[in-house]
Amino acid sequence: MRIDARFNGPPTSGNGGWSAGSFAVTAGAAGSGVPFEVTLRLPPPLETDLAVADGRVTDGSALVAEIRAGGEAGDGVPGVDLSVATAAARDYAGFADHPFPTCYVCGPDRPDGLRIFAGPTGDGRTAAPWIVPADVTVPTMWAALDCPGGWTALQPGRPYVLGRITAAVAALPAPGDTCVVVGRAISLQGRKATVDSSVYAPGGARLATARATWIAVR
Repeated sequence: MRIDARFNGPPTSGNGGWSAGSFAVTAGAAGSGVPFEVTLRLPPPLETDLAVADGRVTDGSALVAEIRAGGEAGDGVPGVDLSVATAAARDYAGFADHPFPTCYVCGPDRPDGLRIFAGPTGDGRTAAPWIVPADVTVPTMWAALDCPGGWTALQPGRPYVLGRITAAVAALPAPGDTCVVVGRAISLQGRKATVDSSVYAPGGARLATARATWIAVR
């Protein structure tokens, strides 16, 4: 398998959520609500032939990621109304200071990205509206779950990257739907942040949830 260059997080590696979701799909993850856990061991390389076998993703002899069915995807983050998410997105911290402004999911410099700009709701959560693209897939949902959780931990001058994510996708939204994505920090300990995130359909049904570990970059 290959990660297309358009699905970057940092400029030279794959977005963590998209990459993890793509790896999980090769191991059987689908929109059935069954959780899968992916641990990233290296930044996922772009435009590189990767081998996936026996729960391992490798680039030659280098271990890129490990995959397993199961894991703890969290209890979900309570949703908010679309109006609350829209207001929160206006205060998205990434507009002023973004470590990776061309990120496929949350980069303000990516007009062709998912453009999920999760801002603070004032109660410890982040939230954003998300207009679902025409080519929505299970990896798209993993990507949408990724950054909104991360922005509950990111601090100016201290970027974090995804280390592990366990996601459960129950259903895909329809292309063109305006969903709401929410995130919440569970714990912040040293360089490690544990965060939850959820995606809600326009009618309020929860479509997907995730628990992730982010690691601060030294």
